[in-house]
Amino acid sequence: MSTSSLELEAFDRSGYAGYDTQLAADPDEELTRIGPGTPAGEYLRRYWHPVALGRELGERPVATRILGEDLVLFRDRGGRVGLVHRRCPHRRASLEFGTCEERGIRCCYHGWHFDVDGALLDAPGQPPEAKARLEARVRLGAYPAFEYQGLVFAYLGPMREMPRFPVYDAFELPDMERVPYKAPFRCNWLQVLDAIVDPIHTSFLHSNISRVQFSVGFGEVGQMDYFERGMWFAGTNTRRVGDNVWFRANELVLPNFTQAGAAFAADGTKQRYYGRSAFTRWVVPLDDEDTMCYAWANFGERGDPPEYNTPEGPELIEQGEIFDRPYEERQRFPADAEATEGMGRITVHANEHLAPSDKGVALMRRRLREEIRRVAAGASPMHATETQSSPLPTYGGDTVLTMPRVGNGDESALLSRLAHRLMEIQYAADRLEEPERVALVSREMRELEKRGLGALAED
Repeated sequence: MSTSSLELEAFDRSGYAGYDTQLAADPDEELTRIGPGTPAGEYLRRYWHPVALGRELGERPVATRILGEDLVLFRDRGGRVGLVHRRCPHRRASLEFGTCEERGIRCCYHGWHFDVDGALLDAPGQPPEAKARLEARVRLGAYPAFEYQGLVFAYLGPMREMPRFPVYDAFELPDMERVPYKAPFRCNWLQVLDAIVDPIHTSFLHSNISRVQFSVGFGEVGQMDYFERGMWFAGTNTRRVGDNVWFRANELVLPNFTQAGAAFAADGTKQRYYGRSAFTRWVVPLDDEDTMCYAWANFGERGDPPEYNTPEGPELIEQGEIFDRPYEERQRFPADAEATEGMGRITVHANEHLAPSDKGVALMRRRLREEIRRVAAGASPMHATETQSSPLPTYGGDTVLTMPRVGNGDESALLSRLAHRLMEIQYAADRLEEPERVALVSREMRELEKRGLGALAED
């Protein structure tokens, strides 16, 4: 067919709005820019963050980038962890080529020797008087860092505002094996963080659009509810699976601590009382366009099955697919990396069209903005350790109750009431020790199950 005979009338001129659709070009600077001196960067620097896996620290220093800063991480021969500015304050040589000493790190260029707190311990080759002056005056920029259960944590903010390290209940759950891992994302941190309070994406990205990456039950679009309680946020999905109701809570504690239900232990077909999170995870910005999630994968009766404790297991728990895959496979079976990185290195929020299912995203962004502005105004941000006693309670997890359908009508209102009741049960047990908390929450859940969905309609 020649171009002159093409039926151009087939194109409806009231559609095809590509030319007329003008997109905004600038990202939300307040939420996405995290470098030194930026509003979000200054906010994030007031918290402890994991910055490496402990096993990454060997005989040699490690060059790294965290919150937009070029740094060097090392373990001295005395076993202490150091996190320091990358360049030596003498002549700016990179300490990534330095040597780990019994105490601190030594620069390769002129042998200047620094402790983990940045103190100059030795400046070889200098006259005694000059050496003493240098040791009193020169400091290498350094941040507090330590290793805990295979993750290295650091604080990059002003020392006068350093908070207590938050110990969450998930850190010490009995009979649970925690395996540290990291997951890279080539995009802005907020694109990764948003997903945790976006429970509907699981039904599509991990089930109905891609192959079934976790279980068939995830494909059911259930009743979504959203909870805000101080620094704690939860996006819940309550699904009908036959005669069972599967309640799943994804959780965020500001600014970037996240948990969710099990990846492979729950599919809605078997009863499960008060299951806990598949991962205990932080979403850490490396810079404006790169993010690293540091986490423990949790294996055990209340976490994911021990048979997934394999080299690739944490990757599957994190996003349903392994990280390093051919491009064609990523197109056919996209997972979280493809969805978030596909938005661009920094997505432009002004071009989004948020819907009711994005309520959790909107709530979280609003609270983040409030806290960022608190810091910009000279105040301290909220810390979980100020509002709850240690260990801090968490709520990410799964519960599956046998509760047959009541009638043939829409049961979304009943499922929403159930979700609220299940969260209330957990909130009420906040201050109990773990054995008492498990006993109380499980007992209350069984009582709800015994009464059935119909009883919620009468409450």
